[in-house]
Amino acid sequence: MSAVTTERAAVAELHDALIDLLGPRGVSTDRRMLERASVDGARMSPVISEMLPLGVAEIVAFPTTASEIARVVQEAVARGIPVTPRGKGTGNYGQAIPSAGGLVLDTSRARNIVEVSDGSITADAGAPLAQLEQAARASGQQLWMYPSTLNSSIGGFLAGGSGGTGTIAHGANHMGFVAALDVVHADGSGLTHVEGEEAQLYVHNYGTAGIIARATVRLEPAVAWRALYASFPSFSGALSVIRELGRLDPLPRLVSADTIEVSAALPEDPAIPPGRSSLRTIAHPEAVEEATRIIEAAGGRIEAVREGATEGAKLSSLSYNHPIEWLQRSRPGHYYHLEVAGDVLADDIDLVHATIGDGLLHIEAGHTVPIGMLASEYTGPEDVEAAIERLTAIGVGVHNCHQWNVDFEMGRTIERARTTDPFGLLNPGKLNPDYTGPQKGSIR
Repeated sequence: MSAVTTERAAVAELHDALIDLLGPRGVSTDRRMLERASVDGARMSPVISEMLPLGVAEIVAFPTTASEIARVVQEAVARGIPVTPRGKGTGNYGQAIPSAGGLVLDTSRARNIVEVSDGSITADAGAPLAQLEQAARASGQQLWMYPSTLNSSIGGFLAGGSGGTGTIAHGANHMGFVAALDVVHADGSGLTHVEGEEAQLYVHNYGTAGIIARATVRLEPAVAWRALYASFPSFSGALSVIRELGRLDPLPRLVSADTIEVSAALPEDPAIPPGRSSLRTIAHPEAVEEATRIIEAAGGRIEAVREGATEGAKLSSLSYNHPIEWLQRSRPGHYYHLEVAGDVLADDIDLVHATIGDGLLHIEAGHTVPIGMLASEYTGPEDVEAAIERLTAIGVGVHNCHQWNVDFEMGRTIERARTTDPFGLLNPGKLNPDYTGPQKGSIR
């Protein structure tokens, strides 16, 4: 019997086992379903887009609880079938694409809010962050942080993300945010509960050391945040106040600014006037007056101050890489982007622009220094490497996001995976020490 025939037989056997476990609607081998489960937002990257498709699932499963997630992984591993975990598919760089085929474990139906307590909330991996925030608000609390894509799942955010709205106060990479996890290893051990420092071993590594089935994350007392919109005649004007706004007391949840060109690509809103650089902040109500003073003293004007949790969520959706996505939609295939950081972004934006030619920027007040996303004209992968070299030379920290390999604590993850994934079945292809694709780096 050939290897292909054996593999097909194993997938067919897994299909039958998963129907018994999840029911006929909980598993699929339909071609359209497989193709849909095998893509994420990787088309935001022109570098990765040129390589697509990077892999297609042979079977997809839809567990509805943490315990079902564990059972599905156990059934696949027992048959030697690779498992690629997937949340809502909002990642942008192929981390949820099944490089080795096999099973895509779609956790988006595992949406249970298990418990809301004083200072923390526990939910199954597929629960959207918006659902967690709503549950927290009902108890007079709020999440420490959440991603710019608020409908991302908690499992996907923790496995793939590095920060979000709220990191000005709490920092990035989820340190302190994650209190505990229930994870699934590829060794038949079922759900494993980990807390504190040990839980951090499963954050930001795409499920390669263990798949997150349930998470407990930190809450804090709720604040009636204000979504403050301002504008400036020039981008340099907005940048002149971004760090001061980021240090307001009480601290804001988010501060964002865009070039005039990027501002023009954002969704139409009277608070984002044409021909001006937009600056937006989720401000503490006690700091709105001081924020207004700072903005107006620097030549800006207040366009709107809006109340309500939905207004804060809307402003979050115009942060991080989302403004650059809107810019890319205005000219499909024209731009690539990089994550950037450093004081030079606010201190000498003219030098930054001169260094990258036609570069366009979205900048935010970070935990320690300004951070942001840069967009520039794309003609090939060499553009990306050349821009990284030039930007690094003037003191800009750069992270090349056009790659799907684990780029946070890889050595630590490899060591953990030696015992938790002895046969290399968890999201294979994403934890590769011999990776030779686009150069990695860190802006954090």
